[in-house]
Amino acid sequence: MLTAKEVAHRLGAGESSIRKWAKEGKFAGARIEESPIGRYWLIPERAIDGFVVPGIGRPPKVASKSVPNLPRSPDTKSKP
Repeated sequence: MLTAKEVAHRLGAGESSIRKWAKEGKFAGARIEESPIGRYWLIPERAIDGFVVPGIGRPPKVASKSVPNLPRSPDTKSKP
């Protein structure tokens, strides 16, 4: 079992990101432990094998098939 700090170091990510991903269930078997000084995450080492750290920012848009602009019929009123 690894702490969020140890996982962050191994994955090259921020500790707060690791805690967020653990809370979201992205690490199978991760759990919160209680201690006299506070709570901390324990994450199984096998849960980080093959884990890919998401990139920063919004993912790029996927090219979609757009419908070409068709000419409007003359009897259609445009809205203001």
